[in-house]
Amino acid sequence: MDLKENLTAVTQAQFGRLPDACTDRQLYHALLALTQKLAADRPAPQGGRKLYYFSAEFLMGKLLSNNLLALGLFEETRSLLEDMGRSLAAIEECEPEPSLGNGGLGRLAACFLDSIAALDLPGDGVGLNYHYGLFRQKFACRKQQEQPDPWIEPESWLLDTGRRYTVPFGGFELEAVLYDMAVPGANGGTANRLHLFDVPDPADPPANGIDFDKRDVAHCLTSFLYPDDSDRDGQLLRVYQQYFMVSAGAQMILDELAERGFGPGDLGDRVAIQINDTHPSMVIPELIRLLTAGGMSFDDAAAQVEKSCAYTNHTILAEALEKWPLEYIQTVAPQLVPIIQELDRRARQRSGDSRVAILDEWGRVHMAHMDIHFGHSVNGVAALHTEILKNSELKPFYDLYPEKFNNKTNGVTFRRWLQACDPALSAWITDRIGDGWKKDAAELEKLLPCADDAGSLAGLLEVKQHNKRRLQRMLARRQGVEVDENSIFDIQVKRLHEYKRQQMNALWVIFKYLEIKSGRRPARPITVLFGAKAAPAYTMAKHIIHLILCLQALTESDPEVRPWLRVVMVENYNVSWAEALIPACDISEQISLASKEASGTSNMKFMANGAVTLGTMDGANVEIAELVGPENIYTFGASSDEVIGLYAGGGYHPLEHYHRPGVEYLVDFLISPELMSIGDPGVLTALWRDMKHKDWFMALLDVESYIARKEQALAEYEDRTAWARKMLVNIAKSGYFSSDRTIAQYNDEIWRLR
Repeated sequence: MDLKENLTAVTQAQFGRLPDACTDRQLYHALLALTQKLAADRPAPQGGRKLYYFSAEFLMGKLLSNNLLALGLFEETRSLLEDMGRSLAAIEECEPEPSLGNGGLGRLAACFLDSIAALDLPGDGVGLNYHYGLFRQKFACRKQQEQPDPWIEPESWLLDTGRRYTVPFGGFELEAVLYDMAVPGANGGTANRLHLFDVPDPADPPANGIDFDKRDVAHCLTSFLYPDDSDRDGQLLRVYQQYFMVSAGAQMILDELAERGFGPGDLGDRVAIQINDTHPSMVIPELIRLLTAGGMSFDDAAAQVEKSCAYTNHTILAEALEKWPLEYIQTVAPQLVPIIQELDRRARQRSGDSRVAILDEWGRVHMAHMDIHFGHSVNGVAALHTEILKNSELKPFYDLYPEKFNNKTNGVTFRRWLQACDPALSAWITDRIGDGWKKDAAELEKLLPCADDAGSLAGLLEVKQHNKRRLQRMLARRQGVEVDENSIFDIQVKRLHEYKRQQMNALWVIFKYLEIKSGRRPARPITVLFGAKAAPAYTMAKHIIHLILCLQALTESDPEVRPWLRVVMVENYNVSWAEALIPACDISEQISLASKEASGTSNMKFMANGAVTLGTMDGANVEIAELVGPENIYTFGASSDEVIGLYAGGGYHPLEHYHRPGVEYLVDFLISPELMSIGDPGVLTALWRDMKHKDWFMALLDVESYIARKEQALAEYEDRTAWARKMLVNIAKSGYFSSDRTIAQYNDEIWRLR
């Protein structure tokens, strides 16, 4: 294909001008149209079975560069634009980021779709077409404010398929409009799809923040991801969302099965369904409903569904293991109630243990229990996480169904998280080992001999400095913040949750601030960067954001501290921010309470881009530590067994840790005159009290070992050659965390698409 000729044809047709006369926005729309057509022209992969990956989130990120990479046009497009005096990065700035996800769950789903397509496997995503995302984060008065995040433009990656499905709710019906996004495979000539269902007449954005009428299901069902569920209307809306997604999706699956020439009795042999966390769990009773309505017996329908469905557990946190009152299901989808009751009866026949019942004594439906009983596979997402599921959180199920349990350690796509976001490092790697790693990330291990090559290590440090300058410019442009490119970039970016312990990082900032104030300056300036959104109803998470923003203001306004310590919280953290922050990172903060982070995926992205991990032995950090060796990672804190024991025995008492001399003065600084004069005294006091008397995720348990280990990392950073060697080993060992490897394992052991 002649790219210049084809691009010229598009710009002439759309704008009546040659490409070099177009604005950046016009070039973006021309490249979108061209890329979309090329992807649409690709056939779908073929196989004996087809996968449908159901997820409430697909955090796709901007798609232009990613799709150009998949189509093999990235370098050619960049060169063509440079010849015209243009920048692909500048043109991509015109692209709105799809607001279809929030954190690791959604980003993982996007990586998986990329790898499914790259491996030429027949598999589509199924989700909802949210119009305003979770929310767009704004900071005002050093607090988070939520605003709609509209992203759908008249010309976008969405294609209206013309397909419609009727979803039967209690008392009314709602049409589901099917839109598709193409997902081209990087290593072949095929393309899968992300199927997104929408309402026919979506609501306009709210006039005031993200407040909207949660009872207006017909118009607001697809307005926001995870509507505030602090009241009954919000909880019901979530159930409406979930049923809308799975009912329309199940109807689509059966239609496509028929189009492929098969009948309902072939479902188990021809369709694989992956339930990504518990949000899509109602696909099980909904498929049984549709199959029995078509004349199949309940026994046969349940057997077909169990053979098709598999469940991924992403966390042991109670709020993610959804338990909906049966009364809610009765309101939203009354036709499912007798099916769920029958599934519960059958589950109780399999085991007399009430802990594995689907319906509990309070009349709640345990979604994960339904998935485990009536799916054929249950997987965790890191080796440690899966062992916790088997030996603790889901032990009664493991005792009942040991053959169903398996581990699939998460992965990320190196096409986006190295090739696209870090072209300088990608070029450095290719110069040393060739480009085979772009198809097989395991080949990154060929870099290991470079650990003893001074020239290679010096080049690696130059790449990191280049990326730090790139982030420096982005911070100045977007937030008006000037940072020192020669400082240590210490970065923690992820969803704001107490278990991820951004509050413990904030205590280290206080420690370092007071050290500098007492005359003990670090060897080198340090820039601490945060990025996170707190769920609108998660009060304590919002309090932590307020604390971080107060510390940012405190360090900025102190001429004694500012040259040595900067705190920056990026506003509206998203994939685009991540693509700049991750390549620039020196120290990757992965400090969740051991046993609480199922896997993590940012840890893998940072590792692949040459950051060194500072983390607990939690989630995939355990496997990172095993791969790189203790000299190339900084681990600290209580073990998962110790933490589980403290929870089980009620043995954690934060006041005991608070009164230790190395802790009390840090916590008390939350209510110091310095911070109280900057922040909201009520918020800071509430956070102070919570940390002293509750501290449910045990920041005070680990804070002293965290500070000691972080100080060691900062000191060892000064041996630049030794640090570059740590960087290189992390990059070389990161190939294991390719989502291509993860998806190959899913296919070999669960889906069997070929």
